[in-house]
Amino acid sequence: MTIRALVWNENIHETTQPEIRAIYPEGIHGAIAQGLTELLGDEVEVATATLADPEHGLTAEVLAATDVLLWWGHIGHDRVDDEVVARVQEAVLGGMGLLVLHSGHFSKIFTRLLGTTCSLSWRNAGEREIVWTTSPGHPIAAGVEQPFVIDQQETYGEHFDIPEPESQVFISSFEGGEVFRSGVTFTRGRGRIFYFSPGDQEYPVYFHPQVRRVLANGVRWAAPASDVRAAPAVSNVTRRDWSRADDGALEGAPA
Repeated sequence: MTIRALVWNENIHETTQPEIRAIYPEGIHGAIAQGLTELLGDEVEVATATLADPEHGLTAEVLAATDVLLWWGHIGHDRVDDEVVARVQEAVLGGMGLLVLHSGHFSKIFTRLLGTTCSLSWRNAGEREIVWTTSPGHPIAAGVEQPFVIDQQETYGEHFDIPEPESQVFISSFEGGEVFRSGVTFTRGRGRIFYFSPGDQEYPVYFHPQVRRVLANGVRWAAPASDVRAAPAVSNVTRRDWSRADDGALEGAPA
């Protein structure tokens, strides 16, 4: 089954700051989409959407046709319409995968799904980040160098105010001594969620081959197992007599 991936980016820095546009001439979403296409080939169909699109490019029809949504946001979190956020949340609960990237930890969708502030410590001095694999058997870590180095990156540090992750796949260390849980997974409803922190707009991190490998693995991992998606719901069913063989009991049960 072809994975239908949608890369969402607020696309504010690239359209307002020439120095950022020089790093990402096709936008951060374009760089991420390029990496997915190169690594996954025919395994994936990649589309992109931005904050400026009608309904932020996240209509009900688009989300219904999306297996995995990748989300990059930074300075436009408050500009995302609450109705759209609720729509994305419903899609995740119904089985759509979600990859939340870098400053997306403060996005409305991530904080709503996790139920915490998702706050952290940070500073931006363009220092080195070393990304260490803590769960080498996890599918998201497949083929990823252990460790790999990002020469310049914004520094994130603990405490990261998130619920206990289901899996901690990566942890990062920085020149100043900070450590950060940089790759963690969750499940909400039927949807798989992967948060991955490397990827600031001021550095060409989304061209890094190991970062691209992680994102490709994340898309594979988060994709739903089937085409059937529906949010879990309460159902009011008719009472059945399970003691009767003709009403669904195991063969041999007394009639």
